[in-house]
Amino acid sequence: MADKQADLEVGGETYHFPTLEGTVGPDVIDIRKLYGSTGRFTYDPGYKSTASCESALTYIDGDEGVLLHRGYPIGQLAEHSSFMEVSYLLLNGELPSKEELDDFTQTITYHTMIHDQMRQFYQGFRRDAHPMAIMCGVVGALSAFYHDSTDISDPEQRKIASHRLLAKMPTIAAMAYKYSVGQPFLYPDNSLSYTGNFLRMTFGVPAEEYEVVPAVEKAMDRIFILHADHEQNASTSTVRLAGSSGANPFACISAGIACLWGPAHGGANEAALNMLREIGTPDRIPHYIERAKDKNDPFRLMGFGHRVYKNYDPRATVMQKTVREVFDALKVSDPVFETALQLEEMALKDDYFVEKKLFPNVDFYSGVILSAIGFPTTMFTALFALARTVGWVAQWNEMISDPDQVIGRPRQLYTGPTERDYVPIDQR
Repeated sequence: MADKQADLEVGGETYHFPTLEGTVGPDVIDIRKLYGSTGRFTYDPGYKSTASCESALTYIDGDEGVLLHRGYPIGQLAEHSSFMEVSYLLLNGELPSKEELDDFTQTITYHTMIHDQMRQFYQGFRRDAHPMAIMCGVVGALSAFYHDSTDISDPEQRKIASHRLLAKMPTIAAMAYKYSVGQPFLYPDNSLSYTGNFLRMTFGVPAEEYEVVPAVEKAMDRIFILHADHEQNASTSTVRLAGSSGANPFACISAGIACLWGPAHGGANEAALNMLREIGTPDRIPHYIERAKDKNDPFRLMGFGHRVYKNYDPRATVMQKTVREVFDALKVSDPVFETALQLEEMALKDDYFVEKKLFPNVDFYSGVILSAIGFPTTMFTALFALARTVGWVAQWNEMISDPDQVIGRPRQLYTGPTERDYVPIDQR
């Protein structure tokens, strides 16, 4: 794995560093001994050229539009698998047998309840509190109720904590929604699927029997699959950094939720939906395309382009198909969808967007789907957090199990004043 090397010349001296090879993707120059050898650090704002860890979970090739979970293409998983099966795959490394999947699903199902005292946490928030604010607090508070799964040195406790987080997140998210609209909380129904149960807890009411619409359930399950993990993004890196200090798993996932809340990360689908609503109808698209190309105009096409993908986001292909299925099942007639379809078609034919490789990403369609199902925009990022929890947990487990893992400690390029003497206040 380290049979090649990279040479670095500094101050007339040449230093040799091993080059590591992954199973796919670019080679990585191992600079762990850079400072000790040269007395220098690297400078890489945003860590765009830095591999912070070794991982066997998810692989992305942004230039080719490839996303693999444990080697399986995301398109195949979204089309043929289920969120529970993908969750098992991420946590355990291989696709389960039917018996293994049944056992795993049952385990998750019977962990969906949350401690009854946690209901009081919700009452401490204002009714108009953002669901992400509620989820940050409630998930972090889980560590106060489940002391038997916070010893990160015990593999069995890590496993229990992982299952609890995956199982309880739909309940926590649904309760955040119910609280915001002033409706009573619904207990989980163990006869339903993971996704069907979440839909019922969110939209069901005690006085009526809730009917899960198969097309909606399938669409939500796909959305969960498409957001399950995405390599070392900002929130995942946050979870790993928090975990490197030895923090308990509930605190680490709460930190990930806080990071995801940022509009540059988890809020992109809300921004894309708002943009489509601003455009309004297909006949207004040419005007907005011209605005997007004008450097002096603050308007930007949201849902196009991606920090990693420089080709078509493989998740967007699945989402485009899913939008049509949901709209047909719910008999939705919304100009936003037709606007989205025509905007994508026109942008992909425009030399400006083609040259800059500004292709639609998963956020371009997911917001349209979630809105059609009935979710307010404030819930979009909460749903992202729900789905991403399994990825965060899998990444956290991988990090804890790595014998080479040390506490994260980025360095800096200091540009402040040099050492100077303190001046008493009466002399300033």
